Amino acid sequence: MLVPAGLVHDDTVFAYACRLYRMDIEGALAMMSENIDRPRASERGRVVGKEEIRAYWTRQWAEFNPHVEPIQVTDNEAGRTDVEVHQLIKNLNGDILSDQMLLHVLTIANGLIERMDIGKSKPAFARPVGFP
Repeated sequence: MLVPAGLVHDDTVFAYACRLYRMDIEGALAMMSENIDRPRASERGRVVGKEEIRAYWTRQWAEFNPHVEPIQVTDNEAGRTDVEVHQLIKNLNGDILSDQMLLHVLTIANGLIERMDIGKSKPAFARPVGFP
């Protein structure tokens, strides 16, 4: 994982990113509020609550082999953090279905992730990670 320590200002975000990278469902859910609200990217729409997210990820990971690697974490306005990720999705035979950079926008309150939105990442050539 390439997240430079100096760019991570929130232990919650770093712990979540590490657990998601390892596909640790229970560990990632521990970093979320009970009413977490996030996209259902492969099924469209949104999913709310830890139980629904657990079920969604279990279904998704039985059909696909996702690999989400955090690249850079940036704190924004109060309670919002951008996590730039490299997302590689393969089918269960190992064929690449998607290979892209995405932005996970996390809203944090009381030390837990309350909401996640997905956006397009900034161009990779804008500035190398770790450089001012």
